[in-house]
Amino acid sequence: MALIPDFFKSKKTNGIKKGVGMEVAETISVDDLKKLIPIRQLKPEFLETFALEHKAKIFPKGATLFAAGMPANNVYFLLQGEVKLTDQNGVSYTIDNASPKSRFALFAGTVHTTTAIAKTDVSILAVSQKIMQMHQTDKQVQQLELPPKYTNNRLLQLFVQNFSNDEVQIPAMPDTALHLRKSMQQEIGVHEAVKIIQLDPVISGKLIQVANCPLYITQQPAKSCLEAVNRIGLIGTRSLVTTLCLKQIFNSKKPVLKKYMDALWKRSIYISSISHVLAKETGKVDPEEALLAGLVVDIGIIPLLSFTDNLPDGFYTEAELKEAMGFVRGVVGRRVLERWDFPEELADIPLYSNDWYQNRSKDLSVLDVVVLAQLHSKIGQKDNQAYPAISSIPAASKLNDATLSPEHSLAILHDAKDKINNALRAFSH
Repeated sequence: MALIPDFFKSKKTNGIKKGVGMEVAETISVDDLKKLIPIRQLKPEFLETFALEHKAKIFPKGATLFAAGMPANNVYFLLQGEVKLTDQNGVSYTIDNASPKSRFALFAGTVHTTTAIAKTDVSILAVSQKIMQMHQTDKQVQQLELPPKYTNNRLLQLFVQNFSNDEVQIPAMPDTALHLRKSMQQEIGVHEAVKIIQLDPVISGKLIQVANCPLYITQQPAKSCLEAVNRIGLIGTRSLVTTLCLKQIFNSKKPVLKKYMDALWKRSIYISSISHVLAKETGKVDPEEALLAGLVVDIGIIPLLSFTDNLPDGFYTEAELKEAMGFVRGVVGRRVLERWDFPEELADIPLYSNDWYQNRSKDLSVLDVVVLAQLHSKIGQKDNQAYPAISSIPAASKLNDATLSPEHSLAILHDAKDKINNALRAFSH
């Protein structure tokens, strides 16, 4: 098979070299770039320069664009034509330029997880990995900057103003979780941890219930808090108790906002449960840490809903509220977790877990697991074409077997269905 690098003579042009059968190079426009995710997030002046300095290349039908196991120095976007991608298990899917998935890179990790073959003549744009990472920025970590398109959203304007002045109330970490986390900094033992947990009978009971759910396969059920902690382990118990306690802050006085709080909690538990299952599947990330990480993905929406709870009913529309929720979740979520003294890796979860192309660590991290869980949660939905293929994102290339095809992912979710449903029941009451 001829791979892209074999088509060209040595010449520095985006890592692509010109050669036999490759006489056609197409110009690209800024409008072309604005369709590509995440390239379209870059500054307009950068897109203009990029369009002037780069060209798309035409590859003939049957050309192998890249092969599974190859290092990925560049990221390839399909502009025209149709490509077949096949993973190492022989599972295939196709993408054509009319598909919503063509807005995403064919692959964006460091080692290819699929082999891509042109089913027709194709137009391909190569983008360096460095450029792909340029959209990741920490400039908004500490503050919210309101873009012009949100200037008519009164709710968002007022919230951002109050947040910038540090006048938005950040929810306190529930007492039991706070007590346990602080005490464990002193290297307490299992019995001391159990005494703290048992001060809250509700949390103690829920811990036993969760320890007996299918997330923790065991022959003998845990009958006491001590048995539950011994089964889960101290570190896992700390994460799990925090998870159980967080339900307390998902509340609201107004029925409309309570509806959003309840939906937010249910979705958070779903992402949390999938994160736990995937962490166990990979064997590289602590499942209880993944459980907690999945739960705090949207924690930044809580201060917004609590803030909105105190405003007059006619001050905002539901459309404005939904728009505001999407905008604040990352920066505000990080602020909440910083106030709770969460470690940096967990504090980053709200900020980057909706970024399919984040690639902040060389090895699989808890953030990668949550990103994978978020994408898994879209499987089976009507709009799943609006998301990249699971095997194409950087997090997928860090797995041992790198076989998270849509079919394999469905199998994982099917096998874990009872575990997820039991977790939803255990955490939802």
